[in-house]
Amino acid sequence: MPTPIIVGVADIKNPSVATEDAQEPLELMLQAIHAALADTSSINLQSSIDSLSVVRTWTWPYADLPGQLAERLGVTATARHKTYTEHGGNSPAKILDETARMISRGEVQVGVITGGEALASLSACASKGLVPPRGWTRPNDDVASALSLDLSKFGESIATRHAVGLPIHVYPMYENAFRARRKQNIKENHGESARLYAEFARIAAQSEYSWNYGRPPATEQEIGSVSIRNRMICFPCEFGNSFPGNCKGFNACASPDPLLMNAFNNVNLAAAAVMTSVEVARELGIPENKWIYPLGGAGTKDSEHFPKLACEHLGIPIQGSHRPITLLGGLTSFGGAGNNYSMHAITEMVRKLRQGPAKNGLILANGGTVTYQHVVCLSKHTRRDRTDYPATNPLPDKITDVPVPKIVEVADGEAEIETYTVEYNRNGQPSRAFIVGRLVADGSRFLANDGDANTLHHLTSQTTEPIGRKGLVRHDLETKRNLFAMDGGVKL
Repeated sequence: MPTPIIVGVADIKNPSVATEDAQEPLELMLQAIHAALADTSSINLQSSIDSLSVVRTWTWPYADLPGQLAERLGVTATARHKTYTEHGGNSPAKILDETARMISRGEVQVGVITGGEALASLSACASKGLVPPRGWTRPNDDVASALSLDLSKFGESIATRHAVGLPIHVYPMYENAFRARRKQNIKENHGESARLYAEFARIAAQSEYSWNYGRPPATEQEIGSVSIRNRMICFPCEFGNSFPGNCKGFNACASPDPLLMNAFNNVNLAAAAVMTSVEVARELGIPENKWIYPLGGAGTKDSEHFPKLACEHLGIPIQGSHRPITLLGGLTSFGGAGNNYSMHAITEMVRKLRQGPAKNGLILANGGTVTYQHVVCLSKHTRRDRTDYPATNPLPDKITDVPVPKIVEVADGEAEIETYTVEYNRNGQPSRAFIVGRLVADGSRFLANDGDANTLHHLTSQTTEPIGRKGLVRHDLETKRNLFAMDGGVKL
């Protein structure tokens, strides 16, 4: 069977936020594809493209983005396989894995994977009332509606009734639960995160494709100090107000405290990779120093029902690490790039492996709220046992065999905090708490908001550990919300 390889990669950055320089995602992706084709050193590859997979963009609602790209590339007739992913940061690794499988099965000869965002351009244009920006493709949907992450658009549920469910809420819950499990206090956790993100900033400052390339990297002290320019979002914090409109951002970085530890999405970035087989590469004369072998991939997803998510986030401590855990610098320092961040990890990994001395690389692409995961392994060499690329994904489409406690929508009685977060307003004051707890009587899990000012104070005091604290939860019939109070009093 054919052996899949990556033969071309490219990243494109439009660093300007001037409205006259605004380029839509489709244009950035086209530039990335053309640059990736040029990277192969082959002049005959474009007309052979028969697969085009595109990571769904947040920036602009296209009617048929893969079809529009195929038309602009002149491969409408040959591109038999066209894919436009669902939302999720796992998408770049997933479409790489799927394209490799199709090549291995002989269904595809030349495949292109790409994605991109132009949020900085859109934000700049919107600030001057230019929506849609002049010359951009006509959208197939209302732009403001497509960009909005207002929870109400997802329908009524236990999560939306408690105004919780976005990454800015969920990731801090993972972080708090993980911190408590490690017996780490809040100050220790905050300091560890500041050191981690200072290292990320240093790495991003050295990458020419990073949104922050060439700027002095933020220091540990700057990142760890809460200020007007580095305000609290949630506790521990996720995502700043870096997205056009009124929402607070999206995508996932799973790290605590202020703005400089949160994803920055206001970027104009795109990337692409060209894939083919060893046999076609030899026929077209693509030099072997361009070849990088996908060895295999796997992916699955967790429950999308927020309260069923596990409350233990298996993060990676920085202590004792002998190698960087990011090639790019993370969503804060490199730039969030919507669903497409990991496409930049793929392109950078290919370059690193080509240059050496590393021979093998692992890319973990996370999406949702640790909801979707896809992993791909890349190498300078083919599979050691000379076997074919794995024919199927070894994991189920969805995890169903992980035990979860009973979830109750109506909670009353003595209860214990399992994990929590607190949302802050723009003035830096705590505004509302989100609590995942267990009823003492039967261990059922529930979702709640703070029941009184005293509880909100305890959750933000940073002097005592809230996880494991007991109190009373009561259900408010009028708002259909559960309210938790540490000292028994509940505002109704």
